[in-house]
Amino acid sequence: MTYNFDQIIDRRHTESIKWHRYPEDVLPMWVADMDFRSPEPVIAALHERVEHGIFGYGRAPEALREVIVDRMEQLYDWQVSPEEVVFLPAVVTGFNLVCHATASAGEGVLLQTPVYYPMLRAPANAGLTNDEMVLTRRPDGHYEVDFDLMEETITERTRVFILCSPHNPVGRVFRRDELERMAEICLRNDVVICSDEIHADIVLGDNHHVPTASLAPEVSQQTVTLISPSKTYNLAGLKCSVAIVQNPELRAKLEATYPDLIPSTNILGYRAALAAYAEGQPWLDALLAYLEDNLDYLLQRVESDLPGITLVRPEGTYLAWLDCRDAPIPGNPHDFFLERARVAMNDGATFGRGGEGFVRLNFGCPRSMLAEALDRMGQALSTL
Repeated sequence: MTYNFDQIIDRRHTESIKWHRYPEDVLPMWVADMDFRSPEPVIAALHERVEHGIFGYGRAPEALREVIVDRMEQLYDWQVSPEEVVFLPAVVTGFNLVCHATASAGEGVLLQTPVYYPMLRAPANAGLTNDEMVLTRRPDGHYEVDFDLMEETITERTRVFILCSPHNPVGRVFRRDELERMAEICLRNDVVICSDEIHADIVLGDNHHVPTASLAPEVSQQTVTLISPSKTYNLAGLKCSVAIVQNPELRAKLEATYPDLIPSTNILGYRAALAAYAEGQPWLDALLAYLEDNLDYLLQRVESDLPGITLVRPEGTYLAWLDCRDAPIPGNPHDFFLERARVAMNDGATFGRGGEGFVRLNFGCPRSMLAEALDRMGQALSTL
């Protein structure tokens, strides 16, 4: 089967946050929401469920649990049991619940900035503090974890480490040895690891994602893993995500936090997730090839047409972390490109310390849309 990722689909006349946040003359390249039609098996499954015509309270299909269990074994050689799979409406909900479940007011949450900005809000939502460390950016633009700094940042109050793996926005797919070192530090300091792995399926080049909890049994007992088909298959609006919690006591704490506070998972989301995981791999394989080509094109255009801006090839996600600090841009690069190019990206400063002077661009879109955004940005820079 062939897939037309070049197709332009009008989303301005739908309920899309991405396409309604800014005026119609602005090209939205910001939120991690791809502009591709979801896999046909997903659409067919939704049609079938809608045709049933009744949308009462739902429960997770056992087949979905089994598909997730099989997926973890096939992809990562990670043994998970069906009862260890917990369904949530969103990954953001998940790491907020982990903060509530594992820490008390005044205690701390370790974060590695710049990082996905809802993570920066999660500690305060639970009355906790942000124990932040900045990722180390090498001269070549590659990001690393300073393990000595990580040790220094953890205090006796630190209870949770929210890890973004693969990392949004810097695009790192952490190696096994890096994950082992971070896990060892957390276990030694009795810190629960909340591993947001929502981008686990979007791994580029020769990189390979390793679930943190799969490192060793003792790590799995202190880790909550958050995954979802939402980014991979463009299903974010259907609200179906997963927490894998292999420690029964930790799982019970997590499940005790949300009765009457958060909605149950969307019943259409269950069907979409099952179809995506069970039948969506050919579509995903084609998507990854298209994203690789988009990234090659983006790297070439940044080098040739965006003077002063640099981009290190991301190892995962479809999000490009553009360094604008050496460009002759007056003020904030996000504001400059929004006002002068009519291209909306994410302001790097919103991702916390280390994000100033950067913008995040979503290249999960048809090539012509990406080209238009880069044309506009290049033209805006040429006026300086």
